[in-house]
Amino acid sequence: MNTNGMMKPLKTHFVERMSVRVYDDRGQMGAAAAVAVGARLRQLLQDSERQVRIVFAAAPSQNELYEGLVREQGIDWSRVCAFHMDEYIGLADTAPQRFGQYLTERLFSRVQPGRVELLDGLHDVDQECRRYGDMLREAPIDIVCLGIGENGHIAFNDPPVADFEDLLDVKVVKLDEACRRQQVNDGCFARLDDVPERALTLTVPALMAGRELFVIVPGASKRSALTAALHDPISTVCPATILRTHPGITMFTDREAYGL
Repeated sequence: MNTNGMMKPLKTHFVERMSVRVYDDRGQMGAAAAVAVGARLRQLLQDSERQVRIVFAAAPSQNELYEGLVREQGIDWSRVCAFHMDEYIGLADTAPQRFGQYLTERLFSRVQPGRVELLDGLHDVDQECRRYGDMLREAPIDIVCLGIGENGHIAFNDPPVADFEDLLDVKVVKLDEACRRQQVNDGCFARLDDVPERALTLTVPALMAGRELFVIVPGASKRSALTAALHDPISTVCPATILRTHPGITMFTDREAYGL
């Protein structure tokens, strides 16, 4: 434990621009990430005229981060504008697998941000892409909290559809089978056939436009993707490789994912 109360990582190093912090287990990893995100939120909110704009990922890999954020003290959530980064197309409002539902239950209903903007995958999706993109462009995004998929995706930018030069902020994508299988592996769906084939997602440039990125990647199932993200050539073969080029990025991972 360091003087700030944050669990000390087993290993800390840089991969190009990315600061990588490796913890003994996902509990320590998530707690440390929550302390870091919470500290940055408090710092930004010291400006009493400011609203902080933050994008959140919805995935089991983020559970420990959100549990920790709920416990963080001294954050004026009423001045936080919250977005999320992807959503299935066609799932009913009441479906527990909806990412908006996940974030509402895990975080938003507990900390009550002043503004929450959820993607809607039930209506005209082209119109929804324009609507959500317009809101994202209202002002810079201060923080993005994201993970990395088993196929190296960030948000739902799977290798076949990822575009580092995308002109859109939000788009409709067809989900890679590896991505859909991960949703079954994570226990979100019982069968592959139950997983929607299309989704809305923030694009790679929209994610990379965030001023600060906090990447949370736990578990042995992510080891191959994490190794590629840290060491492979930067390309859409592993979309997460682009993260190494961001000037304000910190990765939190655990022993199992990193391979210590």
